[in-house]
Amino acid sequence: MPVRLMVRSRAAKKALSTQALQRLRRQADRMVKAAALGDPDLGPPEEVEVGLTLADDDEVHSLNREYRGKDRPTDVLAFAMREGEGGGLHPGLLGDVVISVETAERQARRALDEELMFLWAHGLCHLLGYDHNTDEEEAEMNARMQALLAEARSTGRIKPA
Repeated sequence: MPVRLMVRSRAAKKALSTQALQRLRRQADRMVKAAALGDPDLGPPEEVEVGLTLADDDEVHSLNREYRGKDRPTDVLAFAMREGEGGGLHPGLLGDVVISVETAERQARRALDEELMFLWAHGLCHLLGYDHNTDEEEAEMNARMQALLAEARSTGRIKPA
């Protein structure tokens, strides 16, 4: 499977049923495969790997402080493996996305599982090299996110997104 899902948040275990977690994983896998089909440089979709961790605010706060120098929790962090020295050695090894379920619950204007998928798409886009430092970059990233989210929700054959 392209996505390794780890649930380390009590909030996620309380708020999400086993079915919801299975659906999240299925949609996350579908999104990664669609991304790979849309970017042949990643290699075959079945060889693309990414980690998704559902964590709590304390864990995300610690990671945010250690790796970004920001002393507060955030909703999603992305740790790309394709950047820096050796980043091109395994193009299908994208990295890890860590989502704070507690922050996602607080900020959600939709169902929690939909918010988690939105944050997953955001983090995945960062792993794919997108950013949002300018309006133009943000528009490009948002367009890719929407394409990935649409493909994650669809059924049938996976299409490039």
